[in-house]
Amino acid sequence: MSNPIDHPMPIDAALAGLRHPAACEDMAQVRLGVDAIDRALVELLAVRFGFMTAAARIKPGREHVRDEARKAQVIANVSDHAARHGLSTDLIARLWEQLVEASIAYEFEVFDRTRG
Repeated sequence: MSNPIDHPMPIDAALAGLRHPAACEDMAQVRLGVDAIDRALVELLAVRFGFMTAAARIKPGREHVRDEARKAQVIANVSDHAARHGLSTDLIARLWEQLVEASIAYEFEVFDRTRG
């Protein structure tokens, strides 16, 4: 994976010109919006996984990769943020459970490849 920090996507530029969902008048506009959001999310995930690479480099040992207290904190944080935006906290918590587990697996992989 290339270093996302070296080549960040300007998220604002990627989303510029999109209609607000409430202003969409046809499915083509909806699909353009969804596709743009998906591209932006992938770019943000690339940066997030870059932080997992940094964590694998910084943590003192493999036993520090999985941190259940931090996992719970991350999920609670995004659940609170979701509630403030009127989203289902259960749905967001389930999504982040999967994201955090994938991030932990990735961090283990990087740790083992680079330091194991």
